[in-house]
Amino acid sequence: MRAWRLSELGDPWDVLSLQEIESPTPGAGEARVAVSASDLNFADILQCQGQYQVRLDPPFTPGMSVAGTVVEAGPQCDLKPGDRVLGMTTSGWGGYAEEALVRAEEMRIVPANVSLPVASAMNVIYGTGWTALHRRGHMQPGETVLVLAAAGGVGSAAVQMAKVHGCTVIAAAGGSDKVEVCRSLGADVVVDYNSEDLYEKVMDATSGRGCDLIFDPVGGDYFDVARRLVAWEGRLLVIGFASGDIPSAPANHLLVKNYSVVGVHMGGYKGRMDEVLDECYSQLWEMVSNGTLDPLVSRELRLEELMGGLVDLSGRKTTGRVMLRPDLK
Repeated sequence: MRAWRLSELGDPWDVLSLQEIESPTPGAGEARVAVSASDLNFADILQCQGQYQVRLDPPFTPGMSVAGTVVEAGPQCDLKPGDRVLGMTTSGWGGYAEEALVRAEEMRIVPANVSLPVASAMNVIYGTGWTALHRRGHMQPGETVLVLAAAGGVGSAAVQMAKVHGCTVIAAAGGSDKVEVCRSLGADVVVDYNSEDLYEKVMDATSGRGCDLIFDPVGGDYFDVARRLVAWEGRLLVIGFASGDIPSAPANHLLVKNYSVVGVHMGGYKGRMDEVLDECYSQLWEMVSNGTLDPLVSRELRLEELMGGLVDLSGRKTTGRVMLRPDLK
């Protein structure tokens, strides 16, 4: 099979090479899957650099998330050949390859009415959006929701999910092209924070009230702007730190405005509260299969085109989801 392999830690475009290698053998509880799609995540870049919280020792194949079809099941594995599965990869055999290894207990069976590429595209972003907006943010119809980095993967999902739930959505993104993407997703108000003042634009749009719910995957200086934009008794959702800077909130500011800063870690429910993820995916499968939600996929890459996608992802030049499709010819 063909696979991108990393022999030393570093920037993936410097240390990854596309190789022809033997297929991996699944261990106990594992299965080997033919990869239909793997979504490109910034976390994969961090893992190649040795900066992700889950560290892998080289050599390994990146690609944390995968959708595919089981071709071989190892011992003590509940999956069987032909099963269509979605989930995280394991044992250093990730989704940036024609085949990957997965652990049965971490897989979800993809319903027959959902394609594998669509399942892969919605997995992380809609799962994070649901966990943030519904589970942690308690989003209510009629509320005003501000989404930062709204043209990106999790941001575009949050815009769609808030609109579907009957909220007024303010979408902020950097650059005219990304702003147009936000409009196409149905945002009620868009802000180009490359050329417009985010604080002033949002306060004007809300008549000085601010936003009930703020979805922040950026952190850094934008977190400080976001907390000033939270309405009385609002919720500021901390999704991640794409800016690279981890901010902090002064406790006196929370006290004066009576708002909450809420952490969101979707993966943390695994093994702790699996029923939350079961509820999440039950709702997501239904909404994706009936077209209520439609993942924004900006590019589909063949295996040999991976590097360009990772470079653009690192440079914040992508919108929605960029998908690796090893089965494309």
